[in-house]
Amino acid sequence: MSWMSWLITLWTCSAPSLLLVGLVGRQLGLRTGSQAAQMLDCSRWGTPSEKGAFENGDVIIGGLFNLHYAPPASDYGFTQQPANKPCTGLQNLPLQYSYVMMYALEEINNSSTLLPGLKLGYYIHDSCAFPAWALNAAFAMIGGNTPTCNSTAEYVKQTGTRGSDPPVPLIIGGDSSITAQILARILAPLSFPLLSYTASCPCLSDRLQYPNFFRTMASDIYQARAMVQLAIKFNWTWVGAVITNTDYGLVALKKFEEGIRGTGVCLAFVETLLTENIATDARRAALTIQASTAKVILVISWYADMLEVFLQLEKLNVTDRQFLASEAWSTSSDLVQNPVSRKVASGVLGVAIRSSPIPGFKSYILNLNPSLRPADMYLNEFWGNEFGCSPGTLSGSLPPCNGTKTLAGVHNLFTDTSNPRVTYNVYLAVYAAAHALHSLLSCPDANSPPEKVSCSIPKQISPSELMHHLSRVNFTTPQGELFYFQGADITAKYDLLNWQKTSEGQLRIVMIGHVDGFKLHLNESAIQWSTGSNKVPVSVCTESCPPGTRMASRKGEPICCFDCIPCADGEFSNKTGSPQCDHCPSEFWSNAGHTACITRQLDFLSFNETLGITLTAVAVSGVTVTTAVFVVFLQYRQTPMVRANNSELSFLLLLSLKLCFLCSLVFIGRPAVWSCRFQQAAFGISFVLCVSCLQVKTMVVLAAFRSARPGAEALMKWFGPTQQRGSVCVFTCIQVIICIVWLTVSPPAPEPDLATPGLKVTLKCTTTSVVGFSLVLGYISLLACTSLLLAFLARKLPDNFNEAKLITFSMLIFCAVWVAFVPAYVSSPGKYAVAVEIFAILASSYGLLFCVFAPKCFIILLRPEKNTKKHLMAR
Repeated sequence: MSWMSWLITLWTCSAPSLLLVGLVGRQLGLRTGSQAAQMLDCSRWGTPSEKGAFENGDVIIGGLFNLHYAPPASDYGFTQQPANKPCTGLQNLPLQYSYVMMYALEEINNSSTLLPGLKLGYYIHDSCAFPAWALNAAFAMIGGNTPTCNSTAEYVKQTGTRGSDPPVPLIIGGDSSITAQILARILAPLSFPLLSYTASCPCLSDRLQYPNFFRTMASDIYQARAMVQLAIKFNWTWVGAVITNTDYGLVALKKFEEGIRGTGVCLAFVETLLTENIATDARRAALTIQASTAKVILVISWYADMLEVFLQLEKLNVTDRQFLASEAWSTSSDLVQNPVSRKVASGVLGVAIRSSPIPGFKSYILNLNPSLRPADMYLNEFWGNEFGCSPGTLSGSLPPCNGTKTLAGVHNLFTDTSNPRVTYNVYLAVYAAAHALHSLLSCPDANSPPEKVSCSIPKQISPSELMHHLSRVNFTTPQGELFYFQGADITAKYDLLNWQKTSEGQLRIVMIGHVDGFKLHLNESAIQWSTGSNKVPVSVCTESCPPGTRMASRKGEPICCFDCIPCADGEFSNKTGSPQCDHCPSEFWSNAGHTACITRQLDFLSFNETLGITLTAVAVSGVTVTTAVFVVFLQYRQTPMVRANNSELSFLLLLSLKLCFLCSLVFIGRPAVWSCRFQQAAFGISFVLCVSCLQVKTMVVLAAFRSARPGAEALMKWFGPTQQRGSVCVFTCIQVIICIVWLTVSPPAPEPDLATPGLKVTLKCTTTSVVGFSLVLGYISLLACTSLLLAFLARKLPDNFNEAKLITFSMLIFCAVWVAFVPAYVSSPGKYAVAVEIFAILASSYGLLFCVFAPKCFIILLRPEKNTKKHLMAR
């Protein structure tokens, strides 16, 4: 039958019988349940065969410890009594727990301030590492000190107790979370307090389910939180986990996962270990650790299971992993002293139950001797195991001891009191119980609150009243620590340990910090890592992205696994592991590595660069050619070719073309306030002057041929030299007025073009008034289109030399250049937009110059015989 089936049987049979015995006893006016049981001539089912350790006193404190690790093999049934066999396999460390309880009670009994005049006794039972056995022993203590109804005299003879002693009002026990849950649930209806020293399950903090439970062991929430803090502190974002497949491991892992949520820490894998199948599970876990890229392994398991995992890792030659140990195995001397651990587990960083010195306890342990405690069955058993002899109080196959043996030279877990951990928890539990009793048994004074009107007496202590006072204890321990309960829990305190190699190659446990609640205190310089150095191991799925890049998550993978994407132009990241790139301010641009923003360089079309030199050379060449033409026309100003169609307009046209070439130079160089205002005005006025001259020339040609018709002789008087000069002046003045108004109201100003991406930002003349600039260009376009139309109409007039044809070609080129200019200007970046505008100015100016004056210069210079009035007038 399984232990759970046995437990159900025990609850359905034994518990009601216990309650019934107590009820009958009270009804008959008997002081104890044992007297009632004797009257009923009953026999309690399932009472432990061994009687435990007992010390009489005014108040008896119960103690449950796993003194042996193997309960007797018995097949419990509904009617079968347990075999009269003891538990086997005495454990040294739990034995120390029982003696620290005795030592603490001895300290309290000798105290003049805590429970003065009152003696505390103890009733210690062995739970044999078996929850059902612990429950059985608990019932024995709750029901009274006589284990069977018919053996009172024998029990008194063996233990030295009185048959009328009351049952214990409190039990210090529940060595595991499972045992504590079972005991607390079953004892809760009786309002019987249970004070555990090792149960760490967070579930036990639930006061609705476990109102009678208290513990001096910290909840695993704090242990998991400490491990989370260590992972975050050392930037371990890729952590593997190996846990025991029990509530201890599963709950701690759940709390760890909750703690790392949103911190950037991920679990690479989770492997579970089951003690019943440890060989297979350990092999699987070792293979997973070997295959994983995680260098830090969180282990929440028992030390025996971890030894098997270490053996498997040694076979695979995996020696470079950094282990994070839970308190269940971080202080295991069996693991530390094992040669396998020295090979695969050096540098372990562990969380351990806090330790605190207990003054005088070492001397107390070393002075223990069976000759002084003949009734102490556990000490006698330990003596026989340690020295191979039988004390005088025991009979067996071992030879009798000679009485000279002492514990002074014995070195094992029982005599090692250098770092009491669970031992100190038991010590605190005894003091907490004593202070609760002190509060309960202290009579109130006149200033006490009204609800506290009476004081209890030791023989009539109510467990429910003691539980109430236990929840309110607040005292300072002999070690100077403030102690109080918060619900079921105390303030969590842990030690942080490190397994370090000595010069001899052995492992030793070194304390490198502590945890106080949720606060982590760590001496990083004292840590020796698994690498054997002081350099923190790196455990990441992906190396942190360097400055200049950002993290990009991989689809379907944890957030700790990502790709590093370079920042775009104009963005930067100046720290490692940046999740995103930041935009540079508009005045700045990212450097070549995208790690910082630097001031953007001002860029403009300068005279020193190749493009600026080329355009300057073309403009100067245009001025030179125009000047040469002007000189030729000036030299041959009396010839018919020059005088035809008003030579003044020709000279004025050459002057305007020269201005057009020169105005292009204003666009080159660093923009300034004066240059921005002057360049647009010079461009607009010079081109209007140029186009006006061509338009008047065309109008004169048309008027001359129209006047040759009968009745149109008076037409030419409207197109005389004065009218021609006046027309050009009027057309030009209109543009001058537009420019003056524009430059006065909203003039262009030099500004960097921050909207254009790039390290170099163009310093250009920003047109603040689109209307003004549009009027300037629109007026030039209007005159150009009008001139083109008039020249096109006069292109077929019957002259041997028709200037209207030349003007038609020149205006076609002019219009084509400026129509192509618009899309080219808009699509050109930075200073190249300025270059496009200069090119349009030069191209249109050269078009006008060559189309209008090249044929005339050809005749003047190369065909002088055609430079006659007769030839020009010929049809």
